[in-house]
Amino acid sequence: MTAPATQTGTAELLRAPAADVLETTELGRFVRHQGTAHGRHFADYRALHQWSITKPAEFWDAVREFFDVRFTGRPQGVLADRGMPGARWYPGAKLNYAEHALRGAGADDDAPALIAYSQTRDRVDLTWGELRDRVARARAGLQRLGVGRGDRVVAYLPNIPETIVAFLATASLGAVWASCAPEFGARSVVDRFAQIEPTVLLAVPGYGYGDKDIDRRATVDEIRAGLPTLRAVVSVPYGPHTLDDTVGWDDLLATPPADADPGIVQVPFDHPLYVLFSSGTTGRPKAIVHGHGGILLEHLKNHALSWDLGPGDRMLWFTTTAWMMWNALVSGLLVGACPILIDGNPLHPDLDFQWRIAEETRATLMGASPGFLMACRRAGLNPGRDHDLSALRQIGAAGSPLPPEGYRWVHEQFGDRVLLNVGSGGTDVCSGIVQGGPWQPVRAGEISGPALAVAAAAYDEHGTVIVGDLGELVITVPMPSMPVGFWGDTDGSRYRAAYFDTYPGVWRHGDWARFDADGSCIIAGRSDATLNRGGVRLGTAEFYRVVEEIPEVADSIVVHLEDPNGGNGELLLFVLPAEGADLEAGLRDRIVRELRGALSPRHVPDAITAVPSIPRNRTGKKLELPVKRILLGAAVADVVGPDTLADPASLDVFVALAAERRPA
Repeated sequence: MTAPATQTGTAELLRAPAADVLETTELGRFVRHQGTAHGRHFADYRALHQWSITKPAEFWDAVREFFDVRFTGRPQGVLADRGMPGARWYPGAKLNYAEHALRGAGADDDAPALIAYSQTRDRVDLTWGELRDRVARARAGLQRLGVGRGDRVVAYLPNIPETIVAFLATASLGAVWASCAPEFGARSVVDRFAQIEPTVLLAVPGYGYGDKDIDRRATVDEIRAGLPTLRAVVSVPYGPHTLDDTVGWDDLLATPPADADPGIVQVPFDHPLYVLFSSGTTGRPKAIVHGHGGILLEHLKNHALSWDLGPGDRMLWFTTTAWMMWNALVSGLLVGACPILIDGNPLHPDLDFQWRIAEETRATLMGASPGFLMACRRAGLNPGRDHDLSALRQIGAAGSPLPPEGYRWVHEQFGDRVLLNVGSGGTDVCSGIVQGGPWQPVRAGEISGPALAVAAAAYDEHGTVIVGDLGELVITVPMPSMPVGFWGDTDGSRYRAAYFDTYPGVWRHGDWARFDADGSCIIAGRSDATLNRGGVRLGTAEFYRVVEEIPEVADSIVVHLEDPNGGNGELLLFVLPAEGADLEAGLRDRIVRELRGALSPRHVPDAITAVPSIPRNRTGKKLELPVKRILLGAAVADVVGPDTLADPASLDVFVALAAERRPA
């Protein structure tokens, strides 16, 4: 029986760490090993975290040792330079991410390595033996196409096994990977891929999305035309269509490696592994370069010590290949876990679809967007009762803030047996910055605290740490997965400007956060979208917690247009009414009452407007800053790429409103 929730600390305590946490989890194995092998003992998570940020070289080398990370070449220390930017990890060491992924923590050839669900074809299962064989064949095929160390291989592919095979083959050669989801249009893809001058493109001719057949042949032709450096295009068969004048996937994999094949190429610790692209909602997408060693260490730490994944576990997290969660999903292989892939409409044929997959595959970790969890709550779903989810140990949530009601719903469904691990991080570090874990409590509406080895804090405008109030989210100690740099940024000026110009030597992440004395925190939205009324700053997430708990509101977005003369400016709220609700039938007055009572009179909007949809990007984040810039007169093309939008028409109403506001 689940113990009743109690009120302690800053928020309602829903789940305390289990009494046997150090005997039953991967984190416990790590902590016990530190005690027996090195005489390091930790009373609680806060003591463990403090060690990880005060002695980062010691902590990360403990991670390397515990997970048997194998180097060739003798490293000249762990952290040669702690300066940011410019921290240097394991200089002189060589390794390869793909080697460790294919090792799979010693997984047997016959064990399941990948399980893939698709709305284009039947389910596909690969064993570890099949995965290793296909990666070796794909590596040989890429070598025949002339791909070598440092070359760029790009993919216009969905979340299917072939994509993972191609990525690992690319990485094993020391070549550099980048991917875009096939729902992106040609312009968005070329804006990203052209920056890194690829030599090989892998693409599908189309895909299924729910009950729709999407033909992408013309788009692939446009992408090819926009990438003059391509030497070859590989067509991955998917759906009823075919691509002309390409190398077939079966042909790429037709020949096993020759006896003279050098196998997996060892590269320096910071050698580029892949390029991730920023969302493009504030300008041209940044080409963020991540290295082999940094991603390997970070994902081993994160997946095992926070997500509690190990050999034989199964990791289900809906993502597309354009989001860093795809890279994190693939890294389940590092700890011997089996990634479960979903391609298509994640809500087709209904909201229960992903819960059914979790039951069928015996998922031990299920990732979900906060929007999905809240939609399940509103729809009255009862996955904890209606499905056998007895294998499930964690539900991860990321992408946007989860309201307290979402925390309570998950706890009502699963009790203390399942840990709700809410986190926030991003493409920039390809991991979590703040999140939960087995040794941390879960409180309604709050993230449990900084991840291990992440020295996260909130700064005021003077660069002083603040507790209990909102400030800029910063990281004060280097992490191995901080980017190697931006592609083409030869002098590092764009990289420094992105993260280090505000607080020299300190990483500014761009989020607005509040840390409490116990280490728990909230992420209140992007700092450049903060609401600042009369000197009182409020994160947009706090605003949404009030508005979207009103049953008649399906979704909302709020922006603050500052007054250049120092006045209050305009606070504008746009709501998507729930089905059957009418803003003019008392809903507007209720929104005003709720905001006045929960926040303050100064945070009552100057205008509340009903809109047909709320602009979000493809990972579910609300696009406050693009809406704000459009209302201030910017052209849509200057603030956001159309293919970054989940609904391309969602900005139309704001363009029309901007035209109405513009002086004649």
